[in-house]
Amino acid sequence: MPGSVQYRSYAKINLYLDVLRRRRDNYHNIETIFQTVSLFDELEFIEQPSRLTLECNVAELNSLDSNLVYRAAVMLKQETGSPLGAHIRLEKKIPIAAGMAGGSGNGAAALVALNELWELRLPLVKLKQMALRLGSDVPYCMIGGTAAATRRGEELSPLPPMQETWFVLLHPDVAVSASRVYNSPQLQLSDEKPFAGRTKTLRNAIACLDKGDMKSLVFNRMESAVFSTLPDLARAKERLLTLGCTAAAMSGSGPTVFGVCESRRQAVSIADNFLTMKTSVVCAVPMGLERVS
Repeated sequence: MPGSVQYRSYAKINLYLDVLRRRRDNYHNIETIFQTVSLFDELEFIEQPSRLTLECNVAELNSLDSNLVYRAAVMLKQETGSPLGAHIRLEKKIPIAAGMAGGSGNGAAALVALNELWELRLPLVKLKQMALRLGSDVPYCMIGGTAAATRRGEELSPLPPMQETWFVLLHPDVAVSASRVYNSPQLQLSDEKPFAGRTKTLRNAIACLDKGDMKSLVFNRMESAVFSTLPDLARAKERLLTLGCTAAAMSGSGPTVFGVCESRRQAVSIADNFLTMKTSVVCAVPMGLERVS
């Protein structure tokens, strides 16, 4: 019988996100506080001879070239020269291109799971190096939890786990291009310069997190660029606040918008007000990946 492993990869939100100057490589430096939440995709990896095959419940992700799970598997196989293959089953629950790192988490799961399934015994530091080649937030997705990130998002500093915190996630049925957001004339970059790797504003944000001051913490620099073309997202954020959320913001480059709630009961009650938009009620979780079996 072939071996198999199953993993969950958790979604992330950006509790705080600032965009600094453009780098020489044409990317932007950012400062952010990541948090994984209890919305997850499910992946199963079944060993088979040599070939890599993939099936997914979302048809557009069966295109192998654009799927980070498949790209991660190919990279691992090429890097190690493993003669083994795998059939990968991906059950998507995290919305695609939603600012929640769903694809990045899937790629992280593939590296970790296949390293185990194929008995490659690569150390975590090597897997993280490979993860960075897939995307700047893939290394974070391997670890998850609460973390500050700088540069392109790959310089990670774990932070103390959040206490039990509940969120309402709004999933608008629109697409947002991250590259367009970064190049939008409406995106007003911060001109603050880091000291010892962090700006004063990021240090203040981490202090607010330590105190549980979510109202002062939650922020996303990208909102102005996205809301200028998608005003319904701005209205959704304001409605979350009107309904009683402690704080609200867009996650990443959107379009997901989240609200911070005082309890699961409040989160469910607020979500029930959004009858024409898909919603999720989630809590903070301390991991990015979870081995199920």
